[in-house]
Amino acid sequence: MQSRRKLRYRLVVSFALFGFGLSALFAFAALNIRSRVEDQLVNASLMDDARWANQQAHDHPGAPSGSRLLTGTVLSDRTLYKAPLSWQNLDNGVHDIYETDQEGQRHHYKLAVFRENGIISFLRYDVSREELGKQQLLISVIGAVFLFGLLSLVLGLWLSRKVLKPVSDLARRLRDFRKNGKAEPLAPHFADDEVGELALALDEYSQRLTAMVERDREFNSDVSHELRTPLAVISSTTELLQGSPDLTDKLRERLKRIERASRQATELIEALLLLSRAERRGPTRGETTEVAKVASDVIESQRPQMRDKPLGIELLVRQPVSVNAPASVLSVALTNLIGNAIKYTLEGTVTVEVSDKRIDIIDTGPGIKPEDAERLFQRGVRGEGAGGSGAGLGLAIVRRLCELYGWEVSMRPRSDTNGAIASIVFA
Repeated sequence: MQSRRKLRYRLVVSFALFGFGLSALFAFAALNIRSRVEDQLVNASLMDDARWANQQAHDHPGAPSGSRLLTGTVLSDRTLYKAPLSWQNLDNGVHDIYETDQEGQRHHYKLAVFRENGIISFLRYDVSREELGKQQLLISVIGAVFLFGLLSLVLGLWLSRKVLKPVSDLARRLRDFRKNGKAEPLAPHFADDEVGELALALDEYSQRLTAMVERDREFNSDVSHELRTPLAVISSTTELLQGSPDLTDKLRERLKRIERASRQATELIEALLLLSRAERRGPTRGETTEVAKVASDVIESQRPQMRDKPLGIELLVRQPVSVNAPASVLSVALTNLIGNAIKYTLEGTVTVEVSDKRIDIIDTGPGIKPEDAERLFQRGVRGEGAGGSGAGLGLAIVRRLCELYGWEVSMRPRSDTNGAIASIVFA
């Protein structure tokens, strides 16, 4: 799993590493160039002095030999017995030699050897003192690298705050919009740069989103008005017809079915409109609903689905449960779950059990496969059995309503016998 870092952190670290790396590279190059140039200059001076000493010994035999440029020791003779044995076989040029003095300290020398006119000139130069200077220079350079690295870190902190300030300001304004509930143009508050371009794009997106939400709100309002009006007419008409004294029992039962269907349609419309609004603004609370009462009403409204099937349905209230949600929401959820249980169960019993913070709908139908339990709540998935008919969009709506109010809805096969158990656990 990749670790997530803030943009400011990445910018500061990148700037500090770049400054430290560039300083270290420059220091290494400077030390290397200084060492090479110094070595070339010393070698050239030594060879020049050795050549000059050789010429002096040739032109002025017996005269004391010496060095023009460097302090050192010159051995010049026509014989080699005065020179150390390790020097005698060296070729012309400058050689690095290491010797230990009487005190046991090891010294680094450069020995220039020049042979001409039968004369061999040796010029030895102690470079140990130069190495001490190199060490001091190395310590100074390392200190400078760390100093520049620290300065890069400080500069990176300052630049990151300055560079990311417009982005932070943009994020703050967006958060303020969420608090105030009203979007205002962002682009006028920013310069004509990349952040300003992002603000302009956000303004355009906000305008499109606002227009879409406005159309959705108007559509919901129109649908609510256009559907509620005919349903109210149907409900009032059936209520008036039921009061007629000359109705037969058969017609009276049909009018009750029409009334129940009208009430269910009204509750479904209210639940869907509530769902549409609440998914944008949050769930509406404050209304307390008795679960057992709603379950009893739903059972009575679903009894006509049983027809002539050898099927019984019962309500068991083991513990009263109340939920903080509109009755229409709970009614739509239970209508789908209880209606599915009645539809799929050909014979036996459908039991609606209300217990501590939950309600279970237990049937004796063909049951479901464990792997299909979660899939049935997906949009457009239809269950198998009972003639191939299924929940369709019903269970998907139930899942959305339950998620809106923090309830947990699930289905699982029964372990003791055939059938399924649909449950809603209230938060």
